[in-house]
Amino acid sequence: MASISRSAIVASVILSGIAPSWADTLPTHRIPAALAAEAVSEAVAACAKQGYHETAVVLDADGATIATLRGDGAGIHTLDSAYDKAYTAVSFKRDTLALADLAKGENGIATLAKLPHVMFFGGGVAIKLDDEVIGSIGASGAPGAKLDDGCAHAGLSKIQDRLK
Repeated sequence: MASISRSAIVASVILSGIAPSWADTLPTHRIPAALAAEAVSEAVAACAKQGYHETAVVLDADGATIATLRGDGAGIHTLDSAYDKAYTAVSFKRDTLALADLAKGENGIATLAKLPHVMFFGGGVAIKLDDEVIGSIGASGAPGAKLDDGCAHAGLSKIQDRLK
């Protein structure tokens, strides 16, 4: 009975237009699927021009996949690696190249790499709109983390000015 009464009170408060603070919504920005598709395509193409077989993944701010493209000849492992780099960038709200530096040393964050989908290698780039992280792009397949990072940045550069 008490839960019914509490639910009725909450419903009447919301319906009356006087919503409690926990019912307020935060403004969020999203990456449209069309832009995400352009970003992964550009990342894969940028690496292909350099002779690398790349996979790219764009995630939203919650870590859900918006777009994935496995380039011609990219290894099967690149699907997981690109996702993990993007997941790490969005969950830590920073590029994985910077996180890789933080993972080094005795007091580093390397132990966090034991968490599922966390990978401290370059190639994961946080996608920001002003100071808000709205997603990430991850790239994998080039022979080196800095090269993956460059391809991910190429994908982001393709769409950055059209994010709202």
